Amino acid sequence: MGTTLSTIKALFAPALISLIIFLILTYVIVPCWTRYRNRYAQYLPLDTLQNQTLSLRGRLHGAFSRLMAWSIWRARRNADRVVVADRGSFDSEAGEELGAVDEETARRMRNQHGGRSGVDTLRRDSWILATETGRRRKKKKEEEGEGVHEMATPEEQAIQFKNQGNKAFAVHDWQTAIDFYTKAIELNDKEPTFWANRAQAHLKTEAYGYAIRDATKAIELKPDFVKAYYRRATAYAAILRPKDAVKDFRQCVKLDPNNRDAKQKLAECEKIVRQLAFFAAIEIGDEPSAAEGLDVDSIHVDDSYDGVRLEGQMTQEFIDDMMERFKKGKTIHKKYVYQIILAVKKIVYDEPTLVEVDVPEGVELTVCGDTHGQYFDLMELFRLNGKPSDKHWYLFNGDFVDRGSWSTEIALVLYANKWLRPNCFFINRGNHETDDMNKIYGFEGECKAKYNERVFKLFSESFSALPLAHLIGKKYLVLHGGLFSDDNVTLDDIRKLDRHKQRQPGQSGLMMEMLWTDPQPEPGRGPSKRGVGMQFGPDVTKRFCERNGLEAIIRSHEVRMEGYEEEHDGKCITVFSAPKYCDMTENKGAYINIGSDYKLRFAQFEAVPHPDIKPMAYAHNALFSALM
Repeated sequence: MGTTLSTIKALFAPALISLIIFLILTYVIVPCWTRYRNRYAQYLPLDTLQNQTLSLRGRLHGAFSRLMAWSIWRARRNADRVVVADRGSFDSEAGEELGAVDEETARRMRNQHGGRSGVDTLRRDSWILATETGRRRKKKKEEEGEGVHEMATPEEQAIQFKNQGNKAFAVHDWQTAIDFYTKAIELNDKEPTFWANRAQAHLKTEAYGYAIRDATKAIELKPDFVKAYYRRATAYAAILRPKDAVKDFRQCVKLDPNNRDAKQKLAECEKIVRQLAFFAAIEIGDEPSAAEGLDVDSIHVDDSYDGVRLEGQMTQEFIDDMMERFKKGKTIHKKYVYQIILAVKKIVYDEPTLVEVDVPEGVELTVCGDTHGQYFDLMELFRLNGKPSDKHWYLFNGDFVDRGSWSTEIALVLYANKWLRPNCFFINRGNHETDDMNKIYGFEGECKAKYNERVFKLFSESFSALPLAHLIGKKYLVLHGGLFSDDNVTLDDIRKLDRHKQRQPGQSGLMMEMLWTDPQPEPGRGPSKRGVGMQFGPDVTKRFCERNGLEAIIRSHEVRMEGYEEEHDGKCITVFSAPKYCDMTENKGAYINIGSDYKLRFAQFEAVPHPDIKPMAYAHNALFSALM
C-alpha cells in the first residue's frame, strides 16, 4: 500500500505541475503572444527575430504548444477574427486603422495558408493585411494629398487642401498649388478664399483668363473681398484691358482707403487709359519708319571703344566678342545695333510667312522655345548643344524678349547670327514680339535704358517683319502659339497670309491665333485661360495634321516643368527654353534636335546663375512689374 501511494505521489506531482504549466501556456502566455503578434507582425519581421532570438527550449516549447488542439483552435479563431474585423474601420486591439479587405482577399488568405498552423496563418494574414492597407493608404494619399486627415469633415479637409496649396505656392510650385486649391473648392465651393488663392496661382502661370474667372467667383461670394478685386484688376491689366482694371482698383480703394498700393496702381491704370484715348484721337495712319533720317554710315565709333569693329558685314569674330561683352555687362556701340537691326529687317521681310526648311545630310537643326531675355541661360544652351554654324542650324520659336532683363542682348545675338547665316538660322515671331507686350513687360524700357527710343522702334519694325511659322521637312509645323478656330485652315492659308499689311496681331484672325492659342486636354475648342485667343483639343490637332500631311505641330508659348511636353497623342509638342522662368518657376529648359532623318531628340538643361538683376527690371511701371 505504501509503495502504491508513493508511486501515485511520484506520478501525480509532475502531472499536476505539467497541467499547471499547460494551463498557463494555453490561457496566459499564448494569448498574450498572439495579441502581440496581431499588433506588431505587420510592422516587424517577427519570423526573422524569432529565429534569431528564441532558445532551443523555447522553440521546442512553441512546437509543443502548436501541437495542442485547443491552441490551434484558438489561433485559427483569432486569425478568422482578424480577417473579419478588417472589414470594419479599426482593429479593436491594435488601435491601428486598417483598409477594407474584400471577401475574395480574405478567402484567398485562408486558402493559401490552410495547411499551416494557426499562429503561422495569423502571422502571414497580418502581413497581407498590412500590405493591402499600405497600398490603399498610398493610393488615397496620392489622390487626396498627403497630410489630409481621412476622418475630417469635408470643410476641414478643404482647409487642409488649401494649406497644402499655400505650401506649394510658397515654393513656387504653381501647378501643384492650383491642384490643391481645386480640391479644396470641390469640397467647399462657398469659401471665397479658395477661389481668390487659386486666382493668384493662375496669375503666376499667366492664365489670366482663369484668374479673372476665379476672382469674379470670390467677389460673388464676398462682395467686399479686397484681394479678389486686386487680383482681378491685375489680370485685366496683364491682358491689356486697363479700363476694366481701373474699375476694380477703384473698388479696392473704396473698400480700403488706406491701401497705398491699390491707389498707386489705380493712378497708373488711369494714366494708361488717358494715353490710349489720346493716341486713338490723333491716329492718322502708320508712323514713318524709325530708319528715316538715320545715316548709319556717318555715325562715328570712338577710338575708346574696346570691342571688335563691324565693318559692313557680320563676322563670327564680332558675334563671339559681342557675346563675351554681354556676359560682362557691357553693350555694343549703337551704330552696330542699328546696322544689325536694319540688315535683319530686310532679310526677314523678304522671307515668306511660312518658311519651308529641309535638313540636309550631316546637318542638325535645333528648335528652341521661349528664352524671354534670360541671356545667361541661352549661353548655357549654346555651351551644351553647340553654337550656330553651317552644320548646326537653329530655329528660335518666338518670345525671345520681355520679362527677362537681358532681352536686348538675346535679340542682338539672334539677329547677328541671322545676318551671318540667313539660310541656316531662323526666327519665328511670338506674341511678345509685339508693341503692346513690349510696353508692358520690359523690352521697351530696356531698349531706352541701354540704348535709346529709336532702337526700340527699329526692333518693333523688325518684329513685324518676322515670319510666323516654319515647316520642317514637310513633317513639322513650327509656330509660336497654336492652331485655329476654323478646321478649314490649311498650310496654304498660312502661305497666303500677308503679314506686312498687319503689323500687330490684333484680337482676332489667323495671326492672332498663331501667336496666342494653347492646347487643352479636352476635345473640341474652349475659351482661353489667358483671356486672349482660344484653346484647341486633341481632335482639332489630329484633323489639322491629317488634312495637311503633318506628323505634328511644334509650339512654345507656355512653361513646361520638364522643359517640353508631348500632348494630343504626340501630335502637339511644346518646347520651352527658359529654365527657372523669371527666377520664380522651378522648371527645366529644353530644346529639340532634328537631323536629316527628321527624328525628334529632346534635351533638357538647368538654369545657371546670373547677375543680380531681377526680371522685369526695366518695366518702370510698378503696375506691370507687380505681375512678377
